[in-house]
Amino acid sequence: MPSTDHYNVFIIGAPRSGTNMLRDVVTSFNGVETWPCDEINYIIRHGNVRHPSDEFSEQQATTLVKSYLNTTFDKYAKEFGANILVEKTCANSLRVPFLHAVFPDAKYIFIVRDGVDATGSAKLRWTAKLDLAYILEKVRFVPKIDLPYYGLRYFWARLHRFFSKEKRLAFWGPALDNMQAILAKHTLNEVCAIQWQQCVEKSDAALNHLPKDQVCRVQYEAFVRDPKTELARVLQFMGVESTSEQLERAVAGVSAKSLGKGRKSLGKEEVAHLEGLVGKTLSKFGYLNNA
Repeated sequence: MPSTDHYNVFIIGAPRSGTNMLRDVVTSFNGVETWPCDEINYIIRHGNVRHPSDEFSEQQATTLVKSYLNTTFDKYAKEFGANILVEKTCANSLRVPFLHAVFPDAKYIFIVRDGVDATGSAKLRWTAKLDLAYILEKVRFVPKIDLPYYGLRYFWARLHRFFSKEKRLAFWGPALDNMQAILAKHTLNEVCAIQWQQCVEKSDAALNHLPKDQVCRVQYEAFVRDPKTELARVLQFMGVESTSEQLERAVAGVSAKSLGKGRKSLGKEEVAHLEGLVGKTLSKFGYLNNA
């Protein structure tokens, strides 16, 4: 059963869409805490560890899975002294119905960024070198029984990068149901764009079915251009009181300098190609004509 001492807030967003920024800003307020590692996909996948993708259905929220996740979240909320526990694993964008089945009272903040801009940033993560400190930080939150499985997957990802023509990992970010077919058919830029598209489309569809008071929608571009106003709106949704001075301090490090950076790194020809590939979704969220 969910704890009566805190409630959970999930920040839902595709990779490189400002989920980290938003988490860091909201958790600067007293009583709003988060996990001491970037993402907890290993915890959320426990009980479904061998499922080939991050797309979980509500049927996969078995009694045992619900018990494990609620107990784990309650444990860490108590340990962190949280009134509100915030979580931002990007793979959650593919499994909102699963999360809702596990945490029926949770709230969701859905942040969306221009998919082409996000693609320009995400491709760098697919080809990134080993960050041992980051890996060790995550390993602490891997259920011990699942460690051998993830150890083998991690070894394969690094080995694949060594032999890959694109010098990319075997996998990175939210794993789609048809990920291997997508990787075999598409360039790395296209894979990143499709990842973004699937994450935002599946999140949007699922969140549309939840009660309106459980969902807050944020546009990354609007947030970084006017962070104080947008943060005040998000905190009101979360039920967190704030003063003007607290808002100013919280968003002091928020900057709009990354806007357009991903598009610029891709070049006009590639941008046009990607807009053709995921244009329907870009248009739906107001990015195709306003980029």
